[in-house]
Amino acid sequence: MNRALIVLDVQESFRQRPLWKLISNPEIAKPVGELAELARDQGDLVAWILHTEPGSGGPFDPASGHVRLMEGLVPQAGESVLAKTSHNAFTTTNLQQLLTSRGVRELTVCGIRTEQCCETTARLASDLGYEVTFVTEATATNPIAHRDAPATLTPEQILTDPRTLGTHEIIARTEYALAGRFATIRTVAELTGTR
Repeated sequence: MNRALIVLDVQESFRQRPLWKLISNPEIAKPVGELAELARDQGDLVAWILHTEPGSGGPFDPASGHVRLMEGLVPQAGESVLAKTSHNAFTTTNLQQLLTSRGVRELTVCGIRTEQCCETTARLASDLGYEVTFVTEATATNPIAHRDAPATLTPEQILTDPRTLGTHEIIARTEYALAGRFATIRTVAELTGTR
């Protein structure tokens, strides 16, 4: 086994936020589940990463009860579930030690949010020498308000602000930034060969 699937933050916490109704891929658990099954069938490592903000009182605070995988995603015996407090999956976890101990050199990255934790993890993984595959359709993100927009905007106000960066733009920008530099962009169908 020299490959691993890294699943980032596909957790109930996101569904508790008002922005969830604007998420690009509300059914993200389905393609992630397909990738997990493929990895298991091929004998690859599957690592589940959960974002935590201890003491924050929000949906990412472990005390909230929402820091758990979304329904339908269940780690199997031998699969690691790691808690992180940084944007990438490496800095505040023992992920690199886990990968090194298993001889992993190739990573497939998926999860929430496309341009944030997923892209950051892919970039860092590439810098660490891993060969990275980024499965965009197994990621999700939401529109991003302009940097000068008030922090109190509702989801509806974010959508109507012409300065908002939409999900299609975010996803395209992420693919442009990663492809040929940090990762290979692949689809679930290309990896599973089922469609």
